Amino acid sequence: MFYMAVHMLLVSKLALFDLGWCFFYLGFLLFLPIGTPIVLQLVLGFVTGLLMDIFYDTGGVHAAAAVLLCYLRPWVLRLLTPRDGYETQDSVNVHQMGGQWFVVYMALLIGLHHTAFFLLELGSFQAFGLTLVKIVVSTLFTGLTLLIIQLIFFPTKRRNR
Repeated sequence: MFYMAVHMLLVSKLALFDLGWCFFYLGFLLFLPIGTPIVLQLVLGFVTGLLMDIFYDTGGVHAAAAVLLCYLRPWVLRLLTPRDGYETQDSVNVHQMGGQWFVVYMALLIGLHHTAFFLLELGSFQAFGLTLVKIVVSTLFTGLTLLIIQLIFFPTKRRNR
């Protein structure tokens, strides 16, 4: 809820030259623990997207893109599985997983989310060049913002149990 509240109250007003927007609320979905069941992820993605759709009056575009992100997240995690595998209590954390792993994870999922979002919002391929610029700029803006949040607020060491 923190990510959605910050997004609605502060971040929703930020735009880079009307070409890039920060979808801060995606941090909630991207930083879920790795062992989160897929059904729970899909439900959380739908509810999060639906709340954003209600806030922005976008008619399901956020919900569709967020559910797609949650559907693809386990596939991307499998694709990026380290040699030793993940531990059950692991979460997506730049300090634990490493910068390269984190950047690839974020770029893939945020890029796919933004591609779906902007193509659904556009509804056609008429202004595809402008839409492609929006996808790239928004992916960079969102990714950089969430990376900064990770570096500042997430723990640097793995907790011993």
